Amino acid sequence: MNNHLQTNLLEPQAAWHWYEKILFRFFFIFFTLFISLTSGAAFPIELASFMTPAANQFNKLVRWVSKHILKIPYEFEQNGHGSGDNTYMYVTLFIIFLIAVIATILWSAIDRNRKSYVKLYYWLTVLVRFYVAFILFSYGIVKIIKLQFPSPHVGRLMQPYGESSPMGLAWTFLGFSKGYNIFMGIAECAALLLLFRRTMTFGAIITLMTAANIMAVNYFFDVPVKILSTMLVVMTAFLLAHDIKRLCLFLFSGKPVSLPTIKAPVLSKKWMKFTKLTAKILLIAATLIPKISYTLSANKEYGENAPTYTYLGFYEVTRFVVNNKELPANSADSSRWKHLNIRSQRPAAIRFMTDSLKSYKYKFVYGKENYIELTPIGEPASTKKTLKIGSDSNGITSLSGRFDADSVQIFLRKKNPDEFLLMNRGFNWINERPFNR
Repeated sequence: MNNHLQTNLLEPQAAWHWYEKILFRFFFIFFTLFISLTSGAAFPIELASFMTPAANQFNKLVRWVSKHILKIPYEFEQNGHGSGDNTYMYVTLFIIFLIAVIATILWSAIDRNRKSYVKLYYWLTVLVRFYVAFILFSYGIVKIIKLQFPSPHVGRLMQPYGESSPMGLAWTFLGFSKGYNIFMGIAECAALLLLFRRTMTFGAIITLMTAANIMAVNYFFDVPVKILSTMLVVMTAFLLAHDIKRLCLFLFSGKPVSLPTIKAPVLSKKWMKFTKLTAKILLIAATLIPKISYTLSANKEYGENAPTYTYLGFYEVTRFVVNNKELPANSADSSRWKHLNIRSQRPAAIRFMTDSLKSYKYKFVYGKENYIELTPIGEPASTKKTLKIGSDSNGITSLSGRFDADSVQIFLRKKNPDEFLLMNRGFNWINERPFNR
């Protein structure tokens, strides 16, 4: 190998440049803290539980910093309810960055005569490789099985474009195509190549493009996972850093180059080698198998393969009778129903003629006659309304009973996804002209 292509990071005998040592110290502290405190679904629960005591103490530090240093004027929760960009996470990121900067300065002053950190660099790459691989596998498996982006339901199809949030629009676009989900999932699962040193560079190239695309969607469609997706890009770029000179030379000069594998610490005894290999296999198995098992069971519970129930669905109100008087479909009427949407594991939603929405907890009561109980979200159980169900094989056809102070009869027609062009257009090899509506 030519001398100008050698990478000091991988040569035990070579002294690192001063800036390489400083950058390594910073990223070692920053990545280690970030992964330890925000590992989430990356590693098995058994490993994550070891960090619980430290995480509890760190939570106190987050509260103190937010109140006394950042002067945040409002209370916030640690649980982001699906958002990874909540206030707690931004304060956490601020603290981790601050600790990393201060610790890097101290470490550089105390250990300024150190020539290199080859062994420590190897172990840091192990931590980062496994973290990125496991996170992206979690993303990928729920796309291959199509759990993250469900097919557009009728309520979404009936919603005007202008009422969609940017994230809702992205979820509709990505959820439409099963094939594209599988394609994205395979690309994300390719991050498993990072688990092995010989395939690390190839895996990092694919993963950098995949993670950058995830980050772009999160940024430009306002998906609240910007912090994590940005970290995945930064971590993958870190893994590629030691090969960047060789890759640029190969891509832009056409000269032949070699990509050396990161050197692992030499283990002289067989039992040590066996223990290391066994631990690696067990960690991979203990992480991937539960993720696959959970995704398959979740798919049966609420994914594409979840059981369907007769009364669930999206209903268009065809007639609305109040106190024996039929109300016309007047867009200014705030009491007449326009649509009723009943979804599994979600509140029922009533859309009124004015396009206002109200959500209800619902429960079906079965017997000689079937009923639906509707309780407004955030209101006491005493506000429950009970309506008798008239039905056929397609679902609810009518609801009758007392709603608030009135006697009502509501006639409904169930709408199916196949009624919409988006869902019935299908795939076409031949298009004489673009079909863009």
